[in-house]
Amino acid sequence: MIDPSVQDASKPLIKIRKLRKSYGANEVLKGISLDVHEGEVISIIGASGSGKSTFLRCLNLMETPTTGFMDFERFAFDFEAGARRQPTPQQLCALRARIGMVFQSYNLWPHMTVLENVIEAPIQVRRLPRKEAVAEAEALLQRIGLYEKRHAYPSKLSGGQQQRVAIVRALAMAPKVMLFDEVTSALDPELVGEVLALMGSLAADGMTMLLVTHEMAFARDVGTRTLFFDGGVIAEDGPPAEIIGAPRSDRLRQFLRRVLHEPACLGLPA
Repeated sequence: MIDPSVQDASKPLIKIRKLRKSYGANEVLKGISLDVHEGEVISIIGASGSGKSTFLRCLNLMETPTTGFMDFERFAFDFEAGARRQPTPQQLCALRARIGMVFQSYNLWPHMTVLENVIEAPIQVRRLPRKEAVAEAEALLQRIGLYEKRHAYPSKLSGGQQQRVAIVRALAMAPKVMLFDEVTSALDPELVGEVLALMGSLAADGMTMLLVTHEMAFARDVGTRTLFFDGGVIAEDGPPAEIIGAPRSDRLRQFLRRVLHEPACLGLPA
């Protein structure tokens, strides 16, 4: 959570201005502007195709925005064609190390053990000595209760265990921000809780997080802020209790009705 005594509200950790992303004639993001402050846990909700996942992928430049501006730590990018502040390959690598991302699919290397999966990037990208990388990885695996599985291969783990390893692999890069793209959507319902518990512990530790999710209870109880994406724009932005509990627009009420299957809780007709 943000400590008001130390947080400079005028200086966001990430500043996004007029971010657009098109694929040919299809404009997916239509001018997103957003400030993200350190310690915020921002849940992003909305229907499929509203631009949520594309926005996350643009934040760590897995997708290059068509136009717009982005400031993060020492990075300042202008995505206008021909602009002077375009990201270099070295900057891309450095930024992705600082903004970690975890996907719906676990993307673990099947030929590597859990420990090998976690230490690969710290050794290759952070240039950590192997002994130090192993020590950090084992401490992270101990924290999530998977230390005993460190020599197992991904195929021997449950879906929930694999997703937790994927999160730890991203954390091993010591990121400043974590992005989660519907990380529980491929899991069996009984496995969702263990992944959400890990994410909740990261939030409690002050990790800045943006997550695309349909887990409304998690967004409401753990998040500090909720964004509702609709048609490539941020249609609503506010505290979770307000956005999820008292939606202002018909579009958001319709979306929540479909997701929650509890129209009475929203004051909506069944």
